[in-house]
Amino acid sequence: MQHEHRRLLLWLSLFSLAFGYIEAAVVVYLREPYYPGGFHFPLVAIPVRLVWTEVIREATTLLLLFSATMLIARSNLRRFAVFAFCFGTWDLVYYLSLKLLLDWPVSILDWDVLFLIPLPWTAPILAPVLVSLALIVAAVILIRLPEDQPPPFRPTDWLIEILAGVVIIASFLWNVPTLSAQEVPRYYPWWLFTIGFLIGVGWFALRLIHHRKETAAASR
Repeated sequence: MQHEHRRLLLWLSLFSLAFGYIEAAVVVYLREPYYPGGFHFPLVAIPVRLVWTEVIREATTLLLLFSATMLIARSNLRRFAVFAFCFGTWDLVYYLSLKLLLDWPVSILDWDVLFLIPLPWTAPILAPVLVSLALIVAAVILIRLPEDQPPPFRPTDWLIEILAGVVIIASFLWNVPTLSAQEVPRYYPWWLFTIGFLIGVGWFALRLIHHRKETAAASR
């Protein structure tokens, strides 16, 4: 079983590594004509057709990740774990690739546009990196769980994790009015991000500990 887990994580890592580099290469091509001196705020106006091209590309990126999880995993919990692992690894490889290709970001506190759906998400790079690391750790833990055991999370647990994610996304959308005014974002609500992050990580850890106690008690 451990060999199967390692094999799965190896192939997921290779898939995410390749995907992260492809994503970074697209950004390199976009920045060359619009940010020749390096990425900065306020954002440079680009043609609407390119904006929509980028939005659709982001949507198809998620579709590609989702399709891979449906092909690889059988249970919903394993599918979530595969998606979380690929998403987190892809995001980290993306930033590492940009550092190698463009020597950017200079600092992990540099700001970036994270996503465009439904509105531009912005934050210091440290924020999405923390989310990606948490997703990878959680995914590895879940993938290593025996599939023949009852799932550790109830509908209430999923609801709490979703709410934690919504809080984090709210922090990413905080500066939408600033971007709309063509201004430079200077304030990021770390307090809001921290609330969502700690709720998500903390509840996951507590529920997992409780599940292991339940499993140990049932096996006696």
